[in-house]
Amino acid sequence: MTAPRSHHWLSCGFRPFFFLGALAMALGVLAWLPMLAGAWEPPTAFAPRDWHVHTMLFGALMAIVAGFALTAVSHWTGRPPVAGRTLLLLVVLWGAGRAAVTASALTGPLAAALVDLAFPIALAAVFAREVIAAGNLRNLPIVGMIALLGAADAAFHAEAAATGVALHATRAGVALLLMLVIVIGGRIIPVFTRNWLNARRAGPPPFGILDGLAVAAAALALAAWTADPDLGVTAPLLAVAGVLHAVRLARWRGLATLGEPLLAVLHFGYATVPLGFLLLAAALLAPAAFDPVAALHVWLVGTFGSMTLAVMTRASRGHSGRGLAADRVDVALYALAFAGAAARVAAPFADGGFATALNLAGGLWIAAFLGFALRYAPILLGPPAARA
Repeated sequence: MTAPRSHHWLSCGFRPFFFLGALAMALGVLAWLPMLAGAWEPPTAFAPRDWHVHTMLFGALMAIVAGFALTAVSHWTGRPPVAGRTLLLLVVLWGAGRAAVTASALTGPLAAALVDLAFPIALAAVFAREVIAAGNLRNLPIVGMIALLGAADAAFHAEAAATGVALHATRAGVALLLMLVIVIGGRIIPVFTRNWLNARRAGPPPFGILDGLAVAAAALALAAWTADPDLGVTAPLLAVAGVLHAVRLARWRGLATLGEPLLAVLHFGYATVPLGFLLLAAALLAPAAFDPVAALHVWLVGTFGSMTLAVMTRASRGHSGRGLAADRVDVALYALAFAGAAARVAAPFADGGFATALNLAGGLWIAAFLGFALRYAPILLGPPAARA
């Protein structure tokens, strides 16, 4: 039986969470730019910088992670999609967390933290239930990473309350989200590429020793960076991870996918992973030559921006019965995201034009994610496409 039209948006996790995550990505920056200029300040107990970081990492990006994870787990386990009341509860918990953090000066930091943490705890529990019920223990590490994101969120609240700035928890959140990109990207990009190329020529090699070394090097480098960027071993570990991931990406044959932007954008997006490792290593070794904050934004804007758009457009099309081919609007959204990332990374080098470059980067980011939300709202919230 076909679900009522009003319930299609609760039929699978990607539908509400991709739409809400894209909106949060756009509106989070739209609110941040006037905050940065001192034009307004929300009633939050967080410092403005921490509100911005938390909104983007543990709010917007966590919604997109939830949308992907809840959709993928049904394919990994063969179980029905998480839908209906369970999905609605997760959506409500996510929204309550966003409101609680923004109004935490009114409710108190502890109450806000408890409300905010309900979402990652519930998400990890639902994901674990699906994996364990299917006996699909191979994906338990993904459960663990989602649980660790919840722990990083809790640490963010605690560190912000104790010191006023959540530096360690911010690095932990970035590191965990980047590891999700590395693990999930390393799973889906070669498979999608192999499927597309096999009809034309041989695809990329399967997961091998080099992939394992690259993942391990990234985990070690990010652990050192989270603990202390100034440790003597941190920069060399970051550089090694960057080289290994560049070699890993080269083996995936991305240049052969240029004819299909929906696939090529995944390769271009993943290219920012090794670039971020290498530039952050360079910035730690020679901060006078390259700004560490600019290097970090290769991941924050480049990796997280491009990879989320790439995954959301592909999954939204595929799981709603649309064709797996990007159109001109999709390509324009990708271009906006990459241009915004370039502007943000270049902003510290703009001499007296820093504010202009920052506003340009923010505007491009807002256009990319608001454009996705508007373009894909009928696809995400409406019924699947009719099949011939």
